[in-house]
Amino acid sequence: MKAYVIFTGTGPILVLTTFESVTSEGLVKRLRHKGIVKFIAYEVPIEHVREIYGVPFEVIASDLRADQDMRVLDFNGHHIFRNFALKELKEPILYSENG
Repeated sequence: MKAYVIFTGTGPILVLTTFESVTSEGLVKRLRHKGIVKFIAYEVPIEHVREIYGVPFEVIASDLRADQDMRVLDFNGHHIFRNFALKELKEPILYSENG
């Protein structure tokens, strides 16, 4: 399982996924279904996310299927920014359907 902070046109979301990468076609398809066709993503340590979110993390994580699934853990931009320091975000992953 991996966790990503994904910056979209409407603000950041925090997702948990069993996809290998945030740019995996299946994950991109799920994001596209939510209207997200362009994003900047940062992988964040899963243990740090578990520590911050506690029971909600466990509930959402237990709902993930073992292979190729995704769940939004948080869509409150203020909450996400409060919980993740910008300096802890590593290399950005850029994605855009139109280049």
